[in-house]
Amino acid sequence: MQKRQLLIVAAELAALAALPAAALAGSGKVLSAGMDAAYPPFGSQDMKSGEYVGFDVDIIKAIGRVSGFDVQVRNLPFDGLIPALRTGTIDIAINDITISEERARTVDFSRRYYIAGLGVVVRAENRDIRTERDLEGKRLGVSIGSTGEIAAKKIAGAKVRVFNQLNEAFWELRNGGVDAVINDIPTNDYYVTTAGKGKVKSLALALTEEDLGIAVRKGNRELLGKINRGLERILADGTYAALYRKWFGKEPPKEIFRR
Repeated sequence: MQKRQLLIVAAELAALAALPAAALAGSGKVLSAGMDAAYPPFGSQDMKSGEYVGFDVDIIKAIGRVSGFDVQVRNLPFDGLIPALRTGTIDIAINDITISEERARTVDFSRRYYIAGLGVVVRAENRDIRTERDLEGKRLGVSIGSTGEIAAKKIAGAKVRVFNQLNEAFWELRNGGVDAVINDIPTNDYYVTTAGKGKVKSLALALTEEDLGIAVRKGNRELLGKINRGLERILADGTYAALYRKWFGKEPPKEIFRR
């Protein structure tokens, strides 16, 4: 990110921090937001402070500030988020969750808050996988319950290994246990430039384009309305763009501002 962009982001975030406490505190009502805190830059746990951090964390807290509720993040396995919504264990699920017809049968989604896509990560020295067709017959690592798992199982002859945690899939890739990992591009790119730097690489290959949404229990129209109105507000007042630049180092796509 360029220095000028860093200064702009810092100024915008400082302005957010300077808001009156009453404006930030919401109504005092605390809602639980579930996420699998193993998906940086969307969500992870800071090892020093123990706090949950990431784009999804900041987005749902910003929505809460303007919608009159506070947020408590709960760390749950990705495949347990929708069941937790349905049983009332959590109020909200935000975790790089792709809006799909199948999921929409059991939960209600907000309007999209991020445009993502599935990408491919391979070992740094790999020269055999360059296209989607090259994935045929390969050993593919995915995280359980993800759209990456669905996509991998559609690839002809692929031997799909499903992991409880995404970082387990990446670790197995580095150890040679799988040939590639299929997962959302932003998370792939983050891993490639941090823990996997010099060991793995992200291919210039997008398998899909997907809309991410914030999920609530089916029929909870009141909360869904608050989330959608809050999302509209932070899109309009510059908060969303500032948080996007903070976590992804670039401007959000113009399409995200369109209904």
